[in-house]
Amino acid sequence: MFSSKARLIKRTGKNPIGRYDFLKLLATEYKTTSSKDAREQVLANLANFAYDPVNYGYIRQLKIIDIFLDALSESNLKLVHFGIAGLCNLCLDAINKIYILRNRGVELVSSLLSYESEDILLTAITTLIFLITPESVNEITSPKIIKHMLRLSSTLQEETRIKNLVTLFLNDYCQTSDIEKLKTEDN
Repeated sequence: MFSSKARLIKRTGKNPIGRYDFLKLLATEYKTTSSKDAREQVLANLANFAYDPVNYGYIRQLKIIDIFLDALSESNLKLVHFGIAGLCNLCLDAINKIYILRNRGVELVSSLLSYESEDILLTAITTLIFLITPESVNEITSPKIIKHMLRLSSTLQEETRIKNLVTLFLNDYCQTSDIEKLKTEDN
């Protein structure tokens, strides 16, 4: 839930550990633990903290966005899922969006379009939509990404949520001529 800094201070009990310090502990634990379960749990917690704009400054300061971006290349699907969830939670903020875009965000997020996990696919497509700016639209609606979307649309007929999100992406952000051209190339 979104909170103001004043409300957070009021709700924090005696001997509090501040949000910055807590996020720092989580980031450090994620980087240093060798436990698979601990990494998954910590990354899930970081993704949840990424939901609240009060934390955005701390998350940038502690380079947690880099942790999320790095998680997209992990072989552990839970880490990938929590990484993309964290990015999705952060990318509506203009500063976070710019950082993600400048740090291979589109490339890393679009690489998830070949995954079979419905949750990862939904979150990746949503993240790409959230990352669209006048400067990034050409990269995000590249032929390669449009081809992935067309493939998803045709192969996942039973996955209504994915199909609807893909349709939204193609109809609202892509040029009809580009889509038609790619459809004819595939035939």
